[in-house]
Amino acid sequence: MTRPLFRWLLPALALLGAPALAHHSYAMFDMTRTVALDATITQFKWQNPHSFMEADIKTPDGTEHWAIEMTAPNNLVQEGWKRTTVKPGDHVTLYVHPLRSGDKGGSFAGVKLADGTTLGQSTSGKKS
Repeated sequence: MTRPLFRWLLPALALLGAPALAHHSYAMFDMTRTVALDATITQFKWQNPHSFMEADIKTPDGTEHWAIEMTAPNNLVQEGWKRTTVKPGDHVTLYVHPLRSGDKGGSFAGVKLADGTTLGQSTSGKKS
């Protein structure tokens, strides 16, 4: 009687842990560095599990396209965000923890909007 119970119970319990395994760490980002980016927003997605933005970054050599991962919308709301806080075409200063790989992307740390409003936990960084 107990053997048939374990045949379906153990796999069922193993599946309960699957969502926890699906979430990634922040190991890909250099959380010890924050860089300031002179950015024009090209896309902003207000979505779960993470909001996301893309931006064109002014550099001395021209423009780079960066992808920025953010936290969930419910966390952003607690920091003062709205779905309409940024939109494509907005010029902002983004503060990000860059990818360790050197690719053009990072983890959102903060933003200074065109009107001077700052949102986020880190609004200081080395200009990139």
